[in-house]
Amino acid sequence: MRKNSTKLIILAVIAIVCMALFALYNIQGGFSYAFPKRLERLAAMVMTGTAIAFASVIFQTITHNRLLTPSVMGIDSMYEVVQTVIYFTAGSASIFVVSRYLNFGTAIIAMILFALLLYRFLFRADKYPIFLLLLAGMILGTLLGSLVTFMQVLIDPVEYESLQARLFASFMNVKTELLLIASLILGASFIYGHRLLRDLDVVSLGRDNAINLGVAYDKIVLKVLILSSILIATSTALVGPVTFLGLIVANLAYQYLTTYKHSILIIGASLISIIALVGGQFLVQHVFHLSTTISVVINFVGGIYFIYLLLKESRKAG
Repeated sequence: MRKNSTKLIILAVIAIVCMALFALYNIQGGFSYAFPKRLERLAAMVMTGTAIAFASVIFQTITHNRLLTPSVMGIDSMYEVVQTVIYFTAGSASIFVVSRYLNFGTAIIAMILFALLLYRFLFRADKYPIFLLLLAGMILGTLLGSLVTFMQVLIDPVEYESLQARLFASFMNVKTELLLIASLILGASFIYGHRLLRDLDVVSLGRDNAINLGVAYDKIVLKVLILSSILIATSTALVGPVTFLGLIVANLAYQYLTTYKHSILIIGASLISIIALVGGQFLVQHVFHLSTTISVVINFVGGIYFIYLLLKESRKAG
């Protein structure tokens, strides 16, 4: 326990250093204007990173697999479908594009409904092997991606350029009003999720053991599926999709921290997520000079890490 506390303190110190560098390094255009803007971006990164880490850890607990996250199952792809359909059918002058609130709300509702429908058919009494679930998520993501590509080919080039800005995660144009709404949704979700952590410690032992120890297993699974959907949908609607971030931070937390307690794992995963987002955004701005986006960097690293985990799991199975 003491060793884990030390590890968490180290992560917290690194996260604070990254945030201080991001907030204060090379401020141009007037401190009174630039500093509050950077604080807004920092708040968005902290909320997004914590939400993705929280959702990924609890989702992996109920699926009993380190390869599955809500994003890998195709929720991020649904966000791209929603944005592309709006531009394809109504154009960039549509009220669904102009109104930030309407676009934000539409994206959240569509992703949550998609996730619940997906879980309704795939997560029923452990009927399907985990690799089938993984395959189903990848196929759905590919199918939705093909639909998005098809519509993008037909969209007017000017509309397409406007659409592209929405399809990559970006913390450069975070809207204050959306940040406040997202903070309320995520704050309520975190409070509710905290009440489930003790039960999740038991659920991690397996379905039969959890039931024998008095945990209402199916109810907990349903609550976690809904909660993880809300967390991922809200964070994605706020800044855009970062598909592999949850996979990376959840697995690194399990490797770095030697514990079964979700309260510790989630704090560790959240700190790693904040370090990745804030440190990555710092590099994107000051090293790459905004020639790429943070989502491209994380998805590239995450894709390599995902292949590594797949090979590791296949060796265990063999």
